[in-house]
Amino acid sequence: MIARRGLLIAVALTAMLASPVLAQSTPEWNDGITRQAPAWYASAEARAMADSVVAHQSPEGGWPKNTSLAVPPDVAPVDERSKNTFDNDGTTLPMAFLARVIAAGERPANRAAFDRGLDYTLAAQSPSGGWPQFYPLRPGYYSQITYNDDAMVRIMVLLREIAEGSGSYRFVDADRRARAGAAVEKGIQSMLATQVRQNGVLTVWCAQHDERTLEPAWARAFEPPSLSGNESVGITRFLMSIPDPSPEVIAAVEGAVRWFEANAVRGIRLQPITAPDGQPDLQVVADPEAPPLWARFYDLETNRPIFLGRDSVVHDALSQIERERRMGYRYYGDRPAALLRDDYPAWRRRVGLS
Repeated sequence: MIARRGLLIAVALTAMLASPVLAQSTPEWNDGITRQAPAWYASAEARAMADSVVAHQSPEGGWPKNTSLAVPPDVAPVDERSKNTFDNDGTTLPMAFLARVIAAGERPANRAAFDRGLDYTLAAQSPSGGWPQFYPLRPGYYSQITYNDDAMVRIMVLLREIAEGSGSYRFVDADRRARAGAAVEKGIQSMLATQVRQNGVLTVWCAQHDERTLEPAWARAFEPPSLSGNESVGITRFLMSIPDPSPEVIAAVEGAVRWFEANAVRGIRLQPITAPDGQPDLQVVADPEAPPLWARFYDLETNRPIFLGRDSVVHDALSQIERERRMGYRYYGDRPAALLRDDYPAWRRRVGLS
């Protein structure tokens, strides 16, 4: 009886281990690809994915966005409009992934692709210290200093890790590490120079700045020159992460935090609804108990939240723009909340301000 029970348990365990529900699935191509167990990067699966990533690299050295690099280009063709970009994890994510595969076991083709990607990223930095959305440069807003969706912040984080030569980046040669470090320092100066001042008082940043004048600039029709309650958080966090901040960096952080505190939108919340035509919609409703929100765009002079649809007309309320934009773009968010609650007090303690 005992032997039979043992046999039944063994059969059950074998079935469980073979079950597709319990088997480890192949990681998808997103930012989670850099957070796998270290041993996985030495696996045949990871190396095959690395070969696919290399195949997607452009002749210029960059990678596309909105494309699964986990499968070869002949399986996932790249839209020409998506090539050579830092937007939506383009270029930075494939470099971070390749670095982990290289660190798990040297592969010459992966190393060559990483080096080309790093050279490409360094070449893309503008004389004023920022990075564009696409490189080689394209006409229009694509060539501006792009903080939108944290594009430049992701570049700066990657380059700083490379410059430090820590973790997965120990293999990078000394010359490239030094160039990466110099690019980070130049990027920090660009961040400080683009921080918007109101009557001499430091505030926050626009989602994109002119690469020559450094002034806030237009991007898409609904993305005006404005103060960003979203992208400014990533920039502030990066400045907080500098180990030994200069007085200028400290002033930039303090100015941004004061602006976030002063421009929280209180007493409202976003309520998903069904419109009379049966379609989903979004409504702003009064709620004195709601946690604070911040607008995506604030007027450069008055600090009032502004809302634009595809017609580029400025409105004072989310309800005044078209439903397609209300549902398809995040005009309100709470991203500064954790910065103010957790990051800022910890930063002040670390730098000896409290």
